[in-house]
Amino acid sequence: MTGIRFGAPGTEALHLCVDMQRLFGPGSSWAVPWMEKILPAVAELTEVHAARTIFTRFIPPADQGAAIGSWTRYYAVWPQMLRDRLPPEWLELAPPLARHVPPARLFDKQLYSPWPDGRLDGFLRRAGISTLIVTGGETEVCVLATVLGAIDRGYRVILVSDAVCSSADPSHDAAMQIYESRFGQQVETAPLAELLNQWRV
Repeated sequence: MTGIRFGAPGTEALHLCVDMQRLFGPGSSWAVPWMEKILPAVAELTEVHAARTIFTRFIPPADQGAAIGSWTRYYAVWPQMLRDRLPPEWLELAPPLARHVPPARLFDKQLYSPWPDGRLDGFLRRAGISTLIVTGGETEVCVLATVLGAIDRGYRVILVSDAVCSSADPSHDAAMQIYESRFGQQVETAPLAELLNQWRV
């Protein structure tokens, strides 16, 4: 079950782009090679709907002492990605996207999911948003956390199939299969061309 199946998105829709930062680009310890491949598609969507775009940014803890629970073990493996060692420019959006802020907005988070503290949900509700058009990375990590949180909160989710990426092909493919086979009433997957043809506001 693919394609936009529940009607054309309109003024109730917003583009939520997940973690398209230099942090995951070339030269980073967390580089996602696919990010460069999907960047033109994300940039094209943003160009058309910049005022209806929110970019999430993954912000690591300031130092090892600021990590909690199992994140302490995680950052023991990746100490170079803590902010006390990381050049601050690595937190910025990929340049083709950064030029759209403003009118696009930034939303910073320290977890895979953008939902736990309620800020994003509150903003979207006040803005009358009920549909989220999701792009970014990684398909089975931060995108997955974003999509599942949106489902729990009742949002319609349209995942742009050629504008999400992963550093692992098998788990990307598995995640896409799960989106399409297990969340058929809550998640639609469609390529950018189909989305742009239908989302006209």
